Amino acid sequence: MEDKELRPWYREFWPWFLMAMPAAAVVGGIITLRIAANTDDGVVEDDYYKQGLAINRVLARGEAAAAFGLQGELHIDGGRVRLELTGQPTQWPEQVVLRVLHPTRAGHDQTLLLAREGAATYEGRGAALGNGKWKLVLEDAARTWRLSGEIEPGATRARLLPLQ
Repeated sequence: MEDKELRPWYREFWPWFLMAMPAAAVVGGIITLRIAANTDDGVVEDDYYKQGLAINRVLARGEAAAAFGLQGELHIDGGRVRLELTGQPTQWPEQVVLRVLHPTRAGHDQTLLLAREGAATYEGRGAALGNGKWKLVLEDAARTWRLSGEIEPGATRARLLPLQ
């Protein structure tokens, strides 16, 4: 009978093959944990119940804008933002608040304060918009009326209408 030479275990195929799957699962778990810890899910709101209750107030602000006949034309040139409003409010506010909202990443959202430059013209500055369609929400500082719209990628103009 022939004596077979015994090799150490680490020179064999099967121990490494059997250890590869659990090792891959551990590495995948660490990567998944790191991604979960370092990114923010901006889609889920913490106070979704309160937001659901507040929807009637939001709709009432859209109805108030419609009653005043308010509409807006937004012009974006680099970081410069110019807004022209039309309609018959009781009084044009000194400032309006424009929120530029990314559809999926809340970290990219911007809130711009636009100051009145003319009778119904407002100007301000903001950061350049990235890729994707952006939602626009315009309100007066007292939050009595509200206009909304969208701006397409690469566009420099957007129309703002009452939310209904």
